[in-house]
Formats: sequence, structure tokens, C-alpha cells
Amino acid sequence: MKLFGWKGAAVGSRPVLSRAYAIGGPALGEWPSSYEAQVRAAVQANPIAQRAVRLVSEAAGGASLIASGASAANNARALELVRHASAGQGLVETLALHLLLHGNGFVQISPDGEGEPVELFALRPERVSVDVDTNGWPVAYQYRVQDRVSRLWAEDGRGRTAVIHLKAINPLDDHMGLGCIGAASGPVAIHNAATTWNKALLDNMARPSGALVYDSGRDGAVLSAEQFARLKAEMEAAFQGALNAGRPMLLEGGLKWQSLSMSPAEMDFVALKASAAREIALAFGVPPMLLGLPGDNTYANYREANKALWRQTILPLMAKILGGIAQGLRPAMPGLELAVDLDRVPELADERTAMWERLSGADFLSADEKRAMLGMSVQGEVT
Repeated sequence: MKLFGWKGAAVGSRPVLSRAYAIGGPALGEWPSSYEAQVRAAVQANPIAQRAVRLVSEAAGGASLIASGASAANNARALELVRHASAGQGLVETLALHLLLHGNGFVQISPDGEGEPVELFALRPERVSVDVDTNGWPVAYQYRVQDRVSRLWAEDGRGRTAVIHLKAINPLDDHMGLGCIGAASGPVAIHNAATTWNKALLDNMARPSGALVYDSGRDGAVLSAEQFARLKAEMEAAFQGALNAGRPMLLEGGLKWQSLSMSPAEMDFVALKASAAREIALAFGVPPMLLGLPGDNTYANYREANKALWRQTILPLMAKILGGIAQGLRPAMPGLELAVDLDRVPELADERTAMWERLSGADFLSADEKRAMLGMSVQGEVT
């Protein structure tokens, strides 16, 4: 007698997977290594990272979708589930954000009384851990919010998917995906440090103010502790900061002013910040031109940059998200396929126009063959 396990697979026929214990890796420098700290430093504190993430996630969330393969009623239901905002969050935009930053996206399928899906909710990935069987295959998920832990089964009693797990490829973990936030942490730290340095320079009139030299005419003479403290306090109150820049100074009692300056190389952090900003954009798959970064000659214009963003970043991300959701809903909606409606993506309109022109000039193709190549139904075909 042959024993079968998950979805009819013979027991013992599946390879053993390694357990996932933690997300992230060792710190490679003096910047945050935990996911929450990395998000705070990048998305909340760095304008380049925040804009790059918003460009990708908002474009993904606003893309027009099409459903096919299932019945007309199920296609309409699937689109309604995907477009529905649960707890104020758009599903696709939230999943795009989670996959981009964390590398994982978890979708809980909430059923009605008859077991049919009625809501899709995106779970915070940093709160989720994977429960595995003896061979390391996922069977459930632990969702932790402070001291409360909920156990969510991967499948319901009828063998249908209850939690959809989307993940970016990770060469070192069988269960958890690899996000972009870790790779961007170094450039984010450099960019933030350069901003802090420049702010400090502005607070000090963009240079070390100088040095007060005490010369009483006697060798080895120094100010008393009380004189030094009083002089320091007066300097901070009357001359430090941008508002006091240029104020004249009256010196007496053997004091003289020795001006100091910085070299241009020490003060020029513009190139350093631009380099770090380009690396941040690279980590999130956004052409630097779209973030207003100087010195980017890779793209001829914004149209080409936007097209590259969609082709290289947004569409692959959407294919992963929509493919995973369709697979999770397919037990309840057989044959379901979800995809981006490319005809309604303005950034790709010129590609569609070029295809129309090529097909219009292809006299060796019939009208039905041209319609099929454009993804349209042929005459007499039921859609």
C-alpha cells in the first residue's frame, strides 16, 4: 500500500528542506541589521529610498488587472477580491511593498460560512514565522503581534490554500525570501551620514569657526578654569550657529582669533551623496533619472526610463504577486489567471503602437491571426 501526503505526493518522495530560523544576516558595517531598524533608516528617514519604494509599490497598486481562465462570475469575483481594500490597505500595493523590502508576502484567505473566499488580507511579513513538518515543509504559520500569537494553517480542512506565501528568491533559505532593504542599508547609511554631516557644517557656518589663541606675553600662561568656562559659554551663546554668522567679535586680555578652513575635498559631499543615492535606486530597481539624480546618461529620456522601470521591475513583481494569488484562489476558482492589462499601461503605449504598425503591414497574416497575436479573441470565439 502506497502512502500519500500533501496534494497526493508520495510520502518520502519530497526532499528535506532546511528550517528557517531568522531573517537577515550579520551586520556588514555600522548600520542597522534588523528589518525594522533598516525600514526606519531607509523608508522613514531617507528621501531617495522612500521615493523609490513608493514609485514601485504605488505603480503596482494602480495597475489595471484582467482575470481569465475561470468562469465569468469567478473572474469578476477574483478581481473584486484583489481590488478590495482591507483594513485601509490596498492588497497589491501592500504586497509589492512587502516583497520589495522584506522579500516575503503573506496573504490570508478569509472564507465565508460555505468555505468560499470572501477577503484577502496581507499579513505583516516580519510578524510571520513558518511552522514545518519533520521534513521541513511548511504546514502552518505563526503570526505574532506583541504577546499574542495566532497559528494559521497553510491549508483548510478541504485542502484549499488558507495562507498564500509569496517570496523573492533566496539562495540561503528554503522558506523565507530575500528583500532589497538589506542590500540598500549600506548606501542608505552613507547617504544619511552625509546629510547629517552637511547639516552640522551649516550649523557651524560650513567651516570650523576657528580657534581663540590666548597670549598673555608670558611663557606657559593659561586661562583659569573659570575664565575658560565663561569664555566657552559666551562663544556658544553669541557666535555659534547660522543665525550668528558674520557677527563681529571683540577680543581683549591677550586673546586673538586664528581662522581655520577646510579643503574643498573635505567639504564636497555632493558626489558622495549622489553615488550613494544611485546605489539606493539600483537596489530597488528604479532608474536614477526618475529620482532626479544628476549624471545619469543611461536613458535618453524619461519615457525610456519609465519603460525600463515597468519592464525590469514592476511587471516581474506583479507577475509574482498575481501568479501567487491566482494559484491560491484556483482551488475555489478553477482555471483562474490574473495579469496586468498591458493595453492600459501608458508607459508601454509606444510598444503597443509599434506592434499594431508591424501587424498592419504583415499582409501574409489573416485577420484572425493578427487578432490572436494581439491577445484578442478571434471571430466566432466565445470570450
